Amino acid sequence: MKLSIAMGNYDRTRALVDGRVKIDGVDPVPMLLSPEEMFFRAFRHQAFDISELSLSSYSISVARGDPHYIAVPVFLSRAFRHTSVYIRTDRGIERPEDLEGKRIGIAEYQLSANVWVRGMLEEDHGVKPSDVTWIRGGMDTPGRPEKIKVDLPSDVTVIAAPEGATLNGMLAEGEIDGFIGPRWPRCFAAGHPHVGRLFPDSIGTAEDYYRRTQIFPIMHVLGVRRSLAEAQPWLPAALFKAFSEAKRLAQDALQDTSATKVTMPFVEDTLNRAQTLMGPDLWSYGVAGNQHVLDRFLGYHHAQGLSPRRVQVEELFHPSTQEAYSL
Repeated sequence: MKLSIAMGNYDRTRALVDGRVKIDGVDPVPMLLSPEEMFFRAFRHQAFDISELSLSSYSISVARGDPHYIAVPVFLSRAFRHTSVYIRTDRGIERPEDLEGKRIGIAEYQLSANVWVRGMLEEDHGVKPSDVTWIRGGMDTPGRPEKIKVDLPSDVTVIAAPEGATLNGMLAEGEIDGFIGPRWPRCFAAGHPHVGRLFPDSIGTAEDYYRRTQIFPIMHVLGVRRSLAEAQPWLPAALFKAFSEAKRLAQDALQDTSATKVTMPFVEDTLNRAQTLMGPDLWSYGVAGNQHVLDRFLGYHHAQGLSPRRVQVEELFHPSTQEAYSL
C-alpha cells in the first residue's frame, strides 16, 4: 500500500526515510514537516494516512468521541519541559511561585508541552492555571488559532494578544512577564538582557524531577487514520515494529563513540549521564513501560479542562499495539 507518513526529521525516523527499515506491506511516502504544520493539517483536514500527532490534541479528540486517528505507542517527541519556561528577569520572578498574577504568553493553551508545565507548576509549586493570565498569540507571526477548539474552565483567563503583536515582540518589550512553550523565543536565543529561564539549571532540575517521578514526559504519538486501521488491522502493529527498529538503529549509532554521529560535543559524557539516571533505553516505546507517564498526563489534561472527561490510557492506542508476541 502506498501511504503518506508525516513526521519530524529525527535520527529515530531516518532509517524509515532512507529505506534501511521497511514497513511490512507499506510503500511509504514520507513527509518531513514541522510539528505546527503536521498537527494543523492532521487535525483540521486529516491530511495524512499516518501522522505524528500532538498527544494533547489527540487526547481532546478521544475525549470528545470524534478521533479521526488512532494512536500507536511510538513517542516521537519526548522532553523534560523545565527548559520551556522563559521569564522577564526584571519582574522579581525568582521562583515558580512568583508566576502568580503574571501575564504569560502561550502559542496555544492545548500544546502538550504547556500541559506538562502547568501540571508541574501546580503539583510541585502550587501555581494553578487560574493564578496566571495567559496571553495567546503567534510567536513570530501575529495570530495563531488553537488547532482544535477548546472549552476551558471559567476561572482560567486566556486573552488574545493585541492585533499585529507577536509573543516574541511582547516578551522583548516587556509587555508580558514570561512565555511557556516548546520553542524558545527568538529574543532569548539572541541574548536579550532581560529574558532568561525560570529554571537556570534546567538539566539538574529535570534530573531531580525524574528521580522523584520516574517520568520522561511524552509530547507526540504516532497516529494512523482510523478508517484505514479498521480496513487494514495489521497496519498499526506493522508501524510499531518498523518505528521501533528505526529507533534501535539510531540508539546503536549514538552508542558508537568512535566518531560521534551528532554535531555536538560531550556526547559520550551526556549519554553516560542520562543512562546512569534513566537506564539503557532512554526513549522507550510501548504502553507497558510508559503507563505511569501517560496516566499522569491524562490526569493533568482533564484537570486543566482540556478533556471533558478523564481519558484512560488504553483508549488511546490500537489494541494490536498494546501487547507483543515472544519467542
